[in-house]
Amino acid sequence: MTNRPISSYLQVYLVMGLDGHGERTALEIAEEALAEGVTMIQLREKNAPLKEILKQGAQLKVLCQQYKVPFIVNDRVDVALLLDADGVHVGQDDLPGKEARQLLGPNKIIGISAGNLSEAEWAMASGADYLGVGPIYSTATKQDAGSAIGTGLIREIRERWAIPIVGIGGIDQSNTSEVILAGADGVAVVSAICSHPDPGYASRALLTIVQDTFSTQSIK
Repeated sequence: MTNRPISSYLQVYLVMGLDGHGERTALEIAEEALAEGVTMIQLREKNAPLKEILKQGAQLKVLCQQYKVPFIVNDRVDVALLLDADGVHVGQDDLPGKEARQLLGPNKIIGISAGNLSEAEWAMASGADYLGVGPIYSTATKQDAGSAIGTGLIREIRERWAIPIVGIGGIDQSNTSEVILAGADGVAVVSAICSHPDPGYASRALLTIVQDTFSTQSIK
């Protein structure tokens, strides 16, 4: 990982488990995605045995290092410590950001989810380095994600605070530009890459949309 602003790593943020898709393993999907434009990876695995999470997580971290992309662990601060990950992403009901910071140290990335303004305020008070805002659109990937909230919260947060924001939930090539135009620094996706028949193509397409939308904004 290089010393770039966190916001630059959020452009195409791949959230993935250890399940493959089709003939590809999870690691093969990750490598294709990294080669074609994914800027950050989060390991979110709820079902696999811990020893398998540590084994494949270590391999995933090596891939991220090769491409100079941050490797983040969802929820599990213990796993992040054992893998020496670049940071963690926690929800409102997980270990609070301040406590995660105490365990991981000052140089790790702490991302916190927010689905409304009060949750965003709590995340800011907890020392979040970036906010994961959503679910923006309806999603079947995360069963407990709740109802879609649209892009309004991104706009509200952007007006109040100067903090990196990534939109998550039901985002794909058809609606990525809407999320960026609302004020997000990037999009976090699962199935838009992991379930795509060509993960590399999907990653490249998403990055192009994000960067083209930024360019359009700067011209105005």
